[in-house]
Amino acid sequence: MATVVVLNKAQMGGGSEELGRKILATCLRKLPAAFPDLEALVLFNGGALLATNDSFVAQELTMLHDRGVEMLVCGTCVDFFGIRERLLFDPPSNMDAILAAMAKADKVVTI
Repeated sequence: MATVVVLNKAQMGGGSEELGRKILATCLRKLPAAFPDLEALVLFNGGALLATNDSFVAQELTMLHDRGVEMLVCGTCVDFFGIRERLLFDPPSNMDAILAAMAKADKVVTI
């Protein structure tokens, strides 16, 4: 069963930003064990900011990418935030690819 995880903000939850960042980093490290069938991460809106070389979760995202998880970073978001030159994963994606990955997944989980 294929899983796609969606990250639409630069933290987990809506309370403390510091706590949200800490638990997001932990969550990303534990994703492969929780979802061994993880095929892709979709990063859009504030989540796109996570996919930069200076992100607090750059190491965790690189680890997932190295394990074969596809990184679908919204190109419109990349341009909006002006982060193209700092992207960990090039090229950025587009809405067609993001929707196709979500449509073919057996499970889509939004964090």
